[in-house]
Amino acid sequence: MKPPPPARSLAGWLFLCSALVFAMVLLGGATRLTESGLSMVTWKPLTGWLPPLGNRDWAVLFDAYRETPEFRRLNFWMTVEDFKRIFWLEYLHRLLGRVVGLVYALPLFWFAMRYRLPGRLAARLAFLLALGAAQGALGWYMVKSGLVDRPSVSQYRLAAHLGLAVAIYGVLLHTALGLRSRRPSGSRAALPVAALTFVTMIWGAFLAGLDGGSAYNTFPLMEGELIPPEAASMSPPWRNLFENVAAVQFLHRALAVLAVIAALAAWCRNRTGVFAVAAAFAIAQFVLGAATILTGAPMALAWMHQAGAMLLFSAAVWAWPRGRLDGLHVSR
Repeated sequence: MKPPPPARSLAGWLFLCSALVFAMVLLGGATRLTESGLSMVTWKPLTGWLPPLGNRDWAVLFDAYRETPEFRRLNFWMTVEDFKRIFWLEYLHRLLGRVVGLVYALPLFWFAMRYRLPGRLAARLAFLLALGAAQGALGWYMVKSGLVDRPSVSQYRLAAHLGLAVAIYGVLLHTALGLRSRRPSGSRAALPVAALTFVTMIWGAFLAGLDGGSAYNTFPLMEGELIPPEAASMSPPWRNLFENVAAVQFLHRALAVLAVIAALAAWCRNRTGVFAVAAAFAIAQFVLGAATILTGAPMALAWMHQAGAMLLFSAAVWAWPRGRLDGLHVSR
């Protein structure tokens, strides 16, 4: 009969996977901000490990890129050397995705063969593997939306891609923390903080997909209005929530305010270190968001803003209740 798995080894592996996914999200943000995401026009999940190895490889890749809407409408001035500068970030982003897949899948198979994984944990780990595969396919589905008619990806697909990545990260981190907990911990006060931070990030992705960070660069009002009148200009009305820059930016701002309030309220109810950290991250993230708006969303600030959101979400997950994992019979 197989022995139970060592919890510390499982937790260490999942913490490593969490860190890699965290890095993947930030690298994806950098790829988006540098407009590098449409430089690779094919998806080869099994054979695309190697970079271009010579001038012939670069010429083939550049010729394919020259057929895209982004090149024809925006980057028609580029030479091969210019193309190389946008190619490398997207290549590294995809390479890191493959590394994450191997770092997760290979140890999972080893743990499953060597040990007797508790049923609920085994189901969760298998579900995460499926989500990781879906994330790779979703990333290519997102990129494809910018290779047909317009030189940018769909904001819907961008939001879905980011949302799934953050969800995977949250489940990985929560599971790792649960394996390290000897008794129930966390507080339900963290749930609204995590949820509001997640939703705020999703609307941030919609805003990024619309290139809306450089619009309405006043704060706290939007060009003198709490809600600009053009925020309700689209028909049917639901489109404003996802396609109207004014409405999307207002929603992003409003959700950010609610996230800060939730973090401060959670800290008032639970004067513990993790909630103090979450409250501090929430305030810093709000200030950083305001600075990003006021300065027209420069690349460095926008990237730091995304990193701040991930840190706030991490703190909320850290404070999330973890009692459900206590019933797992895992040796220490």
